[in-house]
Amino acid sequence: MSYHTLSLALALALPGVAAAQNAPTELDDVTVTATRTPISIENSVVPVQVIDRAQIDHSQANSLQELLRGRAGLDFANQGGTGKITSLFLRGSNSNQVLVLVDGVRVASATSGMAALQDLPVDQIERVEIVRGPRSSLYGSEAIGGVIQIFTRTAGQGLQQNLAITAGSNNLRQVSAGFSNRGERGWISAQGGYQKTDGINACRGTAAGWGAGCFADEPDRDGYRNTSINVRGGYALTDTLSLEGHVLNADSFNEYDGSIFGGNEADNRQQVYGAKLAWTASDAFRLTAQVGRNRDEADNYFADAAVGTRSFASAFDTRRDTASVQGDFIFAEGQQITAGADWQNDKVTSSTAFDIDQRDNLGVFAEYQGQFGAHTLQASVRNDDNEQFGNHTTGSLGYGFVFGNGLRLTASAGTGFKAPTFNDLYYPGFSNPNLKPEESKSLNLGIAQYADNWNWTFNAYETRVDQLIGYDSNFDLVNVAEARIRGAELTGFVSLAGFDINAQASFTDPRDHTSGAASYDNLLARRARTSGRIDVDKSFGPLRLGVTAAGSGHRFDNAANTVRLAGYGTMDVRVEYAINDAWSLQAKAANVFDRDYETVAWYNQPGREYQLTLRYNSKAN
Repeated sequence: MSYHTLSLALALALPGVAAAQNAPTELDDVTVTATRTPISIENSVVPVQVIDRAQIDHSQANSLQELLRGRAGLDFANQGGTGKITSLFLRGSNSNQVLVLVDGVRVASATSGMAALQDLPVDQIERVEIVRGPRSSLYGSEAIGGVIQIFTRTAGQGLQQNLAITAGSNNLRQVSAGFSNRGERGWISAQGGYQKTDGINACRGTAAGWGAGCFADEPDRDGYRNTSINVRGGYALTDTLSLEGHVLNADSFNEYDGSIFGGNEADNRQQVYGAKLAWTASDAFRLTAQVGRNRDEADNYFADAAVGTRSFASAFDTRRDTASVQGDFIFAEGQQITAGADWQNDKVTSSTAFDIDQRDNLGVFAEYQGQFGAHTLQASVRNDDNEQFGNHTTGSLGYGFVFGNGLRLTASAGTGFKAPTFNDLYYPGFSNPNLKPEESKSLNLGIAQYADNWNWTFNAYETRVDQLIGYDSNFDLVNVAEARIRGAELTGFVSLAGFDINAQASFTDPRDHTSGAASYDNLLARRARTSGRIDVDKSFGPLRLGVTAAGSGHRFDNAANTVRLAGYGTMDVRVEYAINDAWSLQAKAANVFDRDYETVAWYNQPGREYQLTLRYNSKAN
């Protein structure tokens, strides 16, 4: 770690300027993603962050990327602004090595292995939980870098309504409205949203020439449109038995700078729905059963606006069905065992012919959680039996110790894996059906301290990934590559003189460790080594002012490390005025210094932008 990064980390670790996610982490904050059971964040032996609905509203973010940028361990590569393909790197892992859940349902394309984060509307989100580090021992494939779980809007007590109308630069138009109601035994929540923007010119293809960058020269605006709806509801059938269900549908239209290879327009759909039945037999035993489905559909077209024509290019539609059963048993005070099974079926419907277009996976897991005074112990093991690659076993072990002054030490180790995608295994001419899963081993050491008006955490980790899928000297797809990722993360919060100061800093060293490769010891592509974010907010009666500064160091766009993208920093200024208890007016200036930067070579990012939002949130009736 470089001296300047160490200096930054040590400075931020001081209680006077400690920092964290976009709002203070309350001591009673609970996460369910880290262990598949409710646990307070401060008792987790693996690093966790939580972003709730109030933080989302105050941030005035219009996309998941904007909401999550600069947060500890997270980095993004975006291809041209709002709605464009966005890759997420968690702790330096590949974008398809991060498990994404929506209301407990796995979401991702079975062909590419990536979740379409750019198409999941922020207006539909109640809460985001980020778990950093491998969780394959609980969730199976993909959870090498960590897990991000998105919970859609739910219901508070009584009848509540909400409305938000936004207008902004690049002809942004956005509206969201919904209601929720919770009674004595049942509850329901419904939310609808619409977003449209003319966008920016996604790719500066002129200078690149044909065959570089986006393979095209289309100096025009590339717009985006998203229409979404989310419905959740539940009912207590008896005092011990409850049933709930949820549906999220997001249809989007996307323009991009394309080529003869893939078109320049797309109609996409993200659909997530499921149901859960929970039986609480006693304070000591709970049994849940859940089913879900994710549809990831992408239909691409060639469009010529000058003559008004549009022709079909390709379609990649995948369906993922899941089912699980889980039992939680508290057999003594502070002692709990969880065991269960997950079933998954992936199916591909595509204009490209795959030799095999569906497969099953059955995973069984068990977990122990124990509390012994100041000591915490967590251990889990899982076996996945996949129709394509057979059995794979993963495990994790974590320990925590609390000192008398609230200082807490944690140590955890875990293994992870990722199953090959359908593109890896069966894409005609560019695949290998004999590929094995990618495997990882990780170690995390952490220290944290929590108080009434400040907290801070520091984590250092190392991850080694073997059997990475890549091309050999004959351009055949094989399990040949290796990677070693080392890093450190610092988060914290302090409330000082009426100011809420939140910040976080990350250092990541993701290296190619493939023996004998020309790229040995190079940085992995599109991942910055340093990144950070600081949020400062203060209220003056009904007026709330905020500033967000986020930045990233340089990165390389290719494995050879010959295409260097400069580091950057942006600043956003936010203003919010509470007209009364229900109505508020918000304004934001993003990238106020109009900084030019790229996270993918040749692909532009938005310059200075403004937006104005009228928001209504009713009190419970």
